[in-house]
Amino acid sequence: MTAFLRSGWTRAAIVVLAAAGVVALLWWRGPAWNGVVDAFTAVEWHWVAAAVGLNLLSVLLRTVAWRTVIVQAMAPPHPSFPLVFSAFSVGLFANAVLPGRIGELARVAVLNRRISRPGSWAILLGTVFAHRVFDLVAMIALIAYVAATAHIPSWAVTSLIAVVVAGVTLFTVAVVSARSDRVTTVEEGLGAVRKTVRMARYGLGVMRRPAPAAAACAFQVLGWTCQLFAVYTSMRAFGIHKPLPAAGLVLVLMNVATVFPLWPGNVGLVQAAVALPLSRYYGVAKAKGIAFGFGLQAIEASVGVGVGLIFLAREGLSFAMLKVMPDMAQAEVPLEPSQSEAVAESDAARARVSG
Repeated sequence: MTAFLRSGWTRAAIVVLAAAGVVALLWWRGPAWNGVVDAFTAVEWHWVAAAVGLNLLSVLLRTVAWRTVIVQAMAPPHPSFPLVFSAFSVGLFANAVLPGRIGELARVAVLNRRISRPGSWAILLGTVFAHRVFDLVAMIALIAYVAATAHIPSWAVTSLIAVVVAGVTLFTVAVVSARSDRVTTVEEGLGAVRKTVRMARYGLGVMRRPAPAAAACAFQVLGWTCQLFAVYTSMRAFGIHKPLPAAGLVLVLMNVATVFPLWPGNVGLVQAAVALPLSRYYGVAKAKGIAFGFGLQAIEASVGVGVGLIFLAREGLSFAMLKVMPDMAQAEVPLEPSQSEAVAESDAARARVSG
């Protein structure tokens, strides 16, 4: 079964079936497409500019959160904010234009090229895990806000419950793991799952100190708040004058629609996920909702793609190189201090015997 699921043909078939389902949904429940074109002619561009600015501010705040995690996970000298921002931007670009979550590996690879320390790949990958844990905290807060102020479609409830449960579980595991002094033995041929857990521990150093952890979490929540208002201003750009909870609902549903990125941006699926609830619960015309879905995705992608391309060129990388980023199997997991001492003693003992 595992080999079947890993087959390229199987993955391609799943993507094709999912895309066909989205096309059928848009055809069956979709709008008159000339109305979608008309909606773009009435866009208020000053609101679009405001939304782009808020998205850029969100990226800056989330970069500060990631650097806060990195500072706690690594010994000095620490990477500068411009370098971390460059890596984060390249990661956003990769996530926007490629299927999967290749961007998480891309930002680690970009930063690792500049740091080049033993074990830095594993540590940086662990910081990405920790950064995503704070993402889940912000997401749970957003879900709670939307659940209290808006109507969540039944098809999204199960996914959101899963996100909340996973978020609480991962945050608890992160705190416990970071504060645990138990040493995991490094064995030859370390499995992928165990290696991932080990890498995560190296990035969770921020959890050992309440003040930096709170700061990283606060910056991440502020970043999501900027995204919320970016959605709100985007709605204004398309003449959708609805309250802030409607923007919160849109942001939640966009994230549900992109949990499993089957194709770049899950274009089509995102628009359906946004337009149908707006039509049902807020009386927004489907044509305007679909147009807004395309516009919102373009606004969000403009920051990731635009800024990401600038820093991709700055780092001397190409689009083709993003497709061959190293994976976790190629990451060297550094030894714990006690393990390093044990290895040194073992080497010394072997040297005495051979002598």
